[in-house]
Amino acid sequence: MAISSPGIGSNLDVNSIVSQLMAIEKRPLGLLAQKEASFQAKLSAYGTLQGALSTFQSSVNALSSVSKYNSLTATAADTTVLGATASSSAVAGQYSVEVQALAQSQKITSAGFASTSSAIGTGSLTFEFGTISGGTLTNGVYSGAAFTLNPNKGAKTVTIDAAHDSLAGVRDAVNAANIGVTATIVNDGTTNGNKLVFTSSDTGVANSLKISTVDAGLSTYFAYDPAGTQNMTQAVQAQDASLVVDGIGITKSTNTVTDAIQGVTLNLLKTNTGAPTTLTVARDTTSITSAVGDFVKAYNDINKSISDLTAYNATTKKGAILQGDFSTLTIQRRIRQALSSTIQSLSGGQTSLSSIGVSFQKDGTLALDSTKLQSAISANPADIAGLFAATARASDSLVQYVSAGSAAQPGTYAVNVTQLAAQGYATGASAVGALTIDATNDTLSVTVDGVAATITLNQATYATSDQLAAEIQSKINGASALSSAGISVKVTQAAGVFTITSDRYGSASNASVTGGNGITNLMGATYSSGSPTYNIVGKDVAGTINGITATGSGQYLTGASGTAVDGLKLQISGGLTGDRGTVTFTQGYAYKLDQLATSLLSSNGPINSRTDGINRSINDITKQRDDFNRRLVDIEARYRRQFSALDGLIGTMNQTSTYLAQQLANLPKIGGVA
Repeated sequence: MAISSPGIGSNLDVNSIVSQLMAIEKRPLGLLAQKEASFQAKLSAYGTLQGALSTFQSSVNALSSVSKYNSLTATAADTTVLGATASSSAVAGQYSVEVQALAQSQKITSAGFASTSSAIGTGSLTFEFGTISGGTLTNGVYSGAAFTLNPNKGAKTVTIDAAHDSLAGVRDAVNAANIGVTATIVNDGTTNGNKLVFTSSDTGVANSLKISTVDAGLSTYFAYDPAGTQNMTQAVQAQDASLVVDGIGITKSTNTVTDAIQGVTLNLLKTNTGAPTTLTVARDTTSITSAVGDFVKAYNDINKSISDLTAYNATTKKGAILQGDFSTLTIQRRIRQALSSTIQSLSGGQTSLSSIGVSFQKDGTLALDSTKLQSAISANPADIAGLFAATARASDSLVQYVSAGSAAQPGTYAVNVTQLAAQGYATGASAVGALTIDATNDTLSVTVDGVAATITLNQATYATSDQLAAEIQSKINGASALSSAGISVKVTQAAGVFTITSDRYGSASNASVTGGNGITNLMGATYSSGSPTYNIVGKDVAGTINGITATGSGQYLTGASGTAVDGLKLQISGGLTGDRGTVTFTQGYAYKLDQLATSLLSSNGPINSRTDGINRSINDITKQRDDFNRRLVDIEARYRRQFSALDGLIGTMNQTSTYLAQQLANLPKIGGVA
């Protein structure tokens, strides 16, 4: 290949000429770069706006909960006696509380052992829970007492294998089983001072213990029946909590009392017999003020972000990157419009932000008049929640608002119930055949809410049908297949006829006895698991909301989609069929702004639409740049060809010129003149 050096033949600076020409040709690339930089700046600005709007949504979403505005406080004058908390359903007022006894758990203790590693035996321990009644108690041993099972707690069995054949091993096996009983070892300092102590995890007289064994040696130490053999002694007797509220005596199984005062949870700490303390339940005005203040701040933050992105600097005479941007200004306008509207269907005088002291300032920000807010809270605190959250009030106390769909519209709607929800159940065909349970009638196979389980009843003679019903309920609720699925039942009897009722409501609620050697004795010879006469499937609530058929599921009635009550969910807890009054649904500012932010941030919202357009423009610029760069390669190649040809031509002409000059120099002189 020949070596080429442009300009050698002509002394033309071809590289410089081509470089300068190409610099001119490349000028459009600079314009494209400027346009791209502008688009990138806008893209970044929209990212800032999107982030600010997302933060704003998080703030108003947190403020759209009714509990933010309906919170109450519960304070005892003597906090050493009890602690208390109040939910939004509590009623403000003062209550007198006297704690006469604290609930406590039963503790039973074994005989003493020389060592924690002393051999005990193997087999199994079955723990049952119930109430000890009657008889006498002497030195921790009952005489003539009766033990009645707690129907809400199933029996629990712990296997003691060879690896746990010791006092410490039994302790560890029981604790690892997590059955509602804790085991500890206490040493009293004597020669055989190691004693195993079983403690019921739950307080209250209905949670006393009964222990039966299947074993090689375990029964010698741990069999414990308050109505029979007691190889352990009671160290601490189970006790219910006893208190007096406003002169009314109350007994509870735990020191956490949730239903003595509506909406108030009491945590009993010590007794104060004869010296009642005052419990004050009051509206938590501090939390309301804080929530409203947070709302004002959330708006001012998003307003500042938008103002910064759209501002004009009079000093520099430059506008911000989104000055005059239609989408950004539309977002700001829609937020302000939402705040300037009134809340529909809200009764009373508090239907706008200005009514509680929140108003727009000249600079577009919101300001809070705390004095006016406090006056509004004092006048009608319940309406504050309606100003900010999505909520509803039903005229019927047995109709409760649960939730609503985003398409539901504010308004007052009639509720009519045509069918109440019901639980599924199985009922016996005749009275129980015998109250004595032995190996011939101790098993039942049941199906509850579609889940099957087989239970084994304790072999014993039960004093009454109620006691046997409690045993059946205890065993069914203790079956792992059912309890792990959150399924439970109530077992009752009337004239000796047993009924097993699912705790669930609705068409998915059902119960049946499908087999077991005790089915005839307990349910009657003619009972059939396939017969609708004895196995009744539950019913879903049915009715209308706003005159339109609603969807029923269990106790929940939900408004029809595509209507004003779309997704409006109500719980019908009981009562009668027919007209059930009205429910008034409102959507407060925080809720409405949360929904608005969702719309603005959606895939087809203004921000995504604008950023999609900008990204398309940037992609177009990239394509234009790539196409132009390819053309520049061709242009440069053409320039180099042209100037190389010119270089060669000039070089040839120079050679010719030189040749002619030489020839002319060699011509004879005219007239002999040199």
